[in-house]
Amino acid sequence: MIQENLNTVETKIREACIGSGRKREEVKLIAVSKTKPVEMLKEAYDCGCRDFGENKVQELTDKYDKLPKDIRWHMIGHLQRNKVKYIVGKVYLIHSVDSLRLAEEISKEAVKKGITVSILVEVNVANEESKFGISAGEAVSLVEEIAGLPGIAVKGLMTIAPYVENSEENRLYFAKLKQIYVDIIHKNIDNVSMEELSMGMTGDYEAAVMEGATYIRIGTGIFGERKYT
Repeated sequence: MIQENLNTVETKIREACIGSGRKREEVKLIAVSKTKPVEMLKEAYDCGCRDFGENKVQELTDKYDKLPKDIRWHMIGHLQRNKVKYIVGKVYLIHSVDSLRLAEEISKEAVKKGITVSILVEVNVANEESKFGISAGEAVSLVEEIAGLPGIAVKGLMTIAPYVENSEENRLYFAKLKQIYVDIIHKNIDNVSMEELSMGMTGDYEAAVMEGATYIRIGTGIFGERKYT
């Protein structure tokens, strides 16, 4: 099932890239494995997946210990400051940095371990009350503040778009994030390399690719419906 699902996703990514004049290698797929058992992750790994996304620190660290070390782990869920120490040094990229205080905590742990942690700033482009992330208007100033911290490299932006029946409705949010991203590039801020736009999930990733996503986060589209215990 996972191989078939990956084939379907791959076809749709390619079509979206062709439709928007982009190269396929510009888009990286994160298999969102939250709530999924290790066996399913191993199956996805055997199918070629190397980027996996988790929402919870405990789940990420448990799976980190049980799976191959060439996996690139992505923290895509809301991150509490008191949990930062458990993932610094294990994650490839933290997508969900939405405050200076969180960034300061990541910086502190990074300096302690003598490493640099790559992060994305999470922007709540649609201003949904139920979602984390800073407002679009605050994004540039937060990036500028974080850029001065040691042990952190700002690599780009992330957003979680609204749940919609028609994915085309989310294109304006993806386009808005891309515009903020371009604005930040033009500022030439030290310690900031705008390389990544993490946007688009199972229901809207084709629209996200059309608007410039470099990371798409697919869970249900790869692993099937989520089971909550």
